[in-house]
Amino acid sequence: MEKELTPVITIGLNINNQDFDYSMEELKNLVAANNMKNIETVTQKLDHPDGRAYFGKGKIEFLAQLVETTGAEVIVANDELSPSQIRNMEASTGATVIDRTGLILEIFANRAQTREAKLQVQMAKLKYQLPRLRTSASQRLDQQSAGGGLANRGSGETKIELNRRTIEHQIDHVRRELKEIDKSYETQSKRRKENKIPTVALVGYTNAGKSTIMNQMVAKFGENDEKQVFVKNMLFATLDTSVRDLHLPDNKQFLLSDTVGFVSKLPHQLVQAFKSTLAEAAGADLLIQVIDYSDPDQQLMMQTTEETLKEIGVPDLPMIKVFNKADLAGANYPAREGDNLIISALDPKSIDLLTDVITEKLFKNYVTKTFLIPFDKGEVVSTFNSKFDVKATDYTEAGTKLTVELPEPDAKRYEKYLV
Repeated sequence: MEKELTPVITIGLNINNQDFDYSMEELKNLVAANNMKNIETVTQKLDHPDGRAYFGKGKIEFLAQLVETTGAEVIVANDELSPSQIRNMEASTGATVIDRTGLILEIFANRAQTREAKLQVQMAKLKYQLPRLRTSASQRLDQQSAGGGLANRGSGETKIELNRRTIEHQIDHVRRELKEIDKSYETQSKRRKENKIPTVALVGYTNAGKSTIMNQMVAKFGENDEKQVFVKNMLFATLDTSVRDLHLPDNKQFLLSDTVGFVSKLPHQLVQAFKSTLAEAAGADLLIQVIDYSDPDQQLMMQTTEETLKEIGVPDLPMIKVFNKADLAGANYPAREGDNLIISALDPKSIDLLTDVITEKLFKNYVTKTFLIPFDKGEVVSTFNSKFDVKATDYTEAGTKLTVELPEPDAKRYEKYLV
């Protein structure tokens, strides 16, 4: 039997924001991703949020009536609210109030699977809770995880301060644990660089199809197809960065990583907490920005992705823009215009095109040379056959003649055998 969805009212302030409708639609998708059901939406145009309760007095009274008539249990606001705004709105409406930041934190808390993701979410959640010890939003976040007991359930300043110290102590503890994980990441990254294996990172808006592309590439070029990543038509279906080792038929090799998806107004606490996870993108040789071509708000999604990459300190790296879901958009695919591709991730020819462009970008320093290897240097022939793409082999009286595509530094290493 399916769990009954919590009925919620979504609310938002339009302060001369041309992207307001898109932002509200996205809020409804986030609500759905958190196993809630949006039953009503209330908006208001104001020059600025009301300092006391976000909405103006008349709208708050209307909201209270709506809560009573609909039976809504939760109100979800499209902006980050102050502790007093949450407290006052709850007192006026009788419903639990969650702001956009709190909602995204709940989703992340429910989806985190690995120890690292859980710690990262816990760090963001604790930082969010600190100024909100009196509000039910922080209590609600607390109850989402096994580490309950932090929200203020008593009264008086002593209890507040005790909770504050408890949270600060936990933040220090989580920070230390994350530093240990960071060291492990640094070691792995260093090892990859030493092995000179190029890296490609999939980045982009949540639910644009990054994980589907990852799985198609793994199925075709991975060592086995058991390392598939989770895919679901839902915002933030996956939080953990997955890295897979791909081997192309011509012996070229690269690492492909699938990073956590972005969303507009992604809470600063989460961006900071997930910096180590997103470091896969910062350290990549090539970025693939995946865009939902069927979404009318694709330009806003691209803008959000690029702003988030800037915020996490990703340098100006080479990038391919992949406009995915072309089948849903009714567009011709696969197609290429410069570094922009139009594809459908489930189409084999689209994956072939993407692979060709990745190869073109990653392996620019490859050259094709002809070598004559003496018969007593069989180990060199074996190396060429196992590591590089041997285009032609000919046996002569002087030795084995090979035409090979390989990185320029390797060509120089074997230059004494050049014909």
